[in-house]
Amino acid sequence: MAPNLTSSAPRALPGLAMRPPMRPTIRRSFRPTIRAAAVPDGSVSVVLLSGGVGKRFGASIPKQYVELLGRPIATYSMETFSKMPAVSEIVVVCEEEWRPVFEEEHARLGQAKPITFAKPGAERQDSVYNGFAAISPDAELVAIHDSARPMVTAEDTIKCAGQALEVGAATLGVKVKPTIKEVDENGRVVRTLDRSRLVEIHTPQIIRPALLAEGFEAVKRDGLEVTDDVSIIEQIGKPVQIVEG
Repeated sequence: MAPNLTSSAPRALPGLAMRPPMRPTIRRSFRPTIRAAAVPDGSVSVVLLSGGVGKRFGASIPKQYVELLGRPIATYSMETFSKMPAVSEIVVVCEEEWRPVFEEEHARLGQAKPITFAKPGAERQDSVYNGFAAISPDAELVAIHDSARPMVTAEDTIKCAGQALEVGAATLGVKVKPTIKEVDENGRVVRTLDRSRLVEIHTPQIIRPALLAEGFEAVKRDGLEVTDDVSIIEQIGKPVQIVEG
């Protein structure tokens, strides 16, 4: 007898109840509810963080100076920002021995847009503060970027800057893809977090200078340690807008 190839409903195994088919998870993207402001030319000062040592990367030199397609990784984002009309200056935070990397890139680009240098600090927030202290007093926004992230685009940066002008602080971010669980001190699962509400934070993180100055005052006063820049703004209870990028 030929096998019956017609489709039929699955049968329950003895002693086991049938479960309804699982519904696919709908991943909704997030969109700002506030319309972004137009970003004036020359209104953004960039703080390019290049002082990290890259211990986790395992290379003999910091990862931002490893060559990618014949150029140090750090130079890619520098080029992107240098070509943006909204950017007025770039403050590079790096050790003195690495300054020639950026000076050579500046000469290669033939840009009149100025670059200056600041020394890195003991922690990320100290490096950000040093770079922030070196920006022009005329800046309407300060954009803080990790130079080890070479794929940043001018389009995403402008979207983020427009939201920062309206809200006060904004950062690029992407929805998380892995399943993330909260655990207790013994490694026991407490709960599985809702991925639809979780965002992996990227850079640039763009903030109005007066707001960042207020945040740094609170960080210093309360002895706080933060792992990213907009956390400084969160500490003073001010809003931060996520921009998908």
